[in-house]
Amino acid sequence: MPSPLQDRIAFVTGASRGVGAAVARQLHAAGTRVALASRSGDDLGLDGALGLTCDVADRAQVDAAIAATVERFGALDIAVANAGVGAYGDFVDLPWDKVQAMIDINLMGTLHTARAAIPHLISRGGGDLLAVASVAGLRAFPGESVYNASKFGQVGFIRSLDHELRDKGVRCTNICPGGVATDFAMGDGRTPDMPELEGMMTPDEVAEVVLFALTRPRSVRILTTSFRPAGEGSWG
Repeated sequence: MPSPLQDRIAFVTGASRGVGAAVARQLHAAGTRVALASRSGDDLGLDGALGLTCDVADRAQVDAAIAATVERFGALDIAVANAGVGAYGDFVDLPWDKVQAMIDINLMGTLHTARAAIPHLISRGGGDLLAVASVAGLRAFPGESVYNASKFGQVGFIRSLDHELRDKGVRCTNICPGGVATDFAMGDGRTPDMPELEGMMTPDEVAEVVLFALTRPRSVRILTTSFRPAGEGSWG
């Protein structure tokens, strides 16, 4: 039986490494035609993939990347807003460029991606807009005030879009993982020797949840799903 993702067209941000790369690889393996947006423009060596140089903080670059995707593949069915950055520490001690980057990439990058993608998803007769957010978009943590702000905004934005777009056939989903072992925030609150990294999830495990949401029957929509490593605490 063919995959429900066979021959669909997906645009993934932050696709050169970590969760974004894992999502791109799993979509490609499921038969999806993928456009991979990242600052490096890496296509991961995936046959037929389109690598796009794109800084999601720049709306014009996102618009151009979505346009290039539609020009190459003819349409757009799935948009995955995954690009994200983090920096941990007390708010008054965070360098302002780190503060600005978290808002510009995590939150504004999602808005830019949605704004460019939604008309194409609607014209396709319905599709999927999915944000890779975080448990930090559902619960506040010490030392993560700005990251929390960006992720709470991301989650709230996608939840609101569900109300706007469900009658147009577009499903809007938040994927909110707990700890994932990547180079995310490395040097900005994380270090390679942190023992906590050993118990975290892998990018592929997060990507599997993304594909689960995308492969539900069109009669089903997943609004927000949260999951954590087995050894990580549960809150609220």
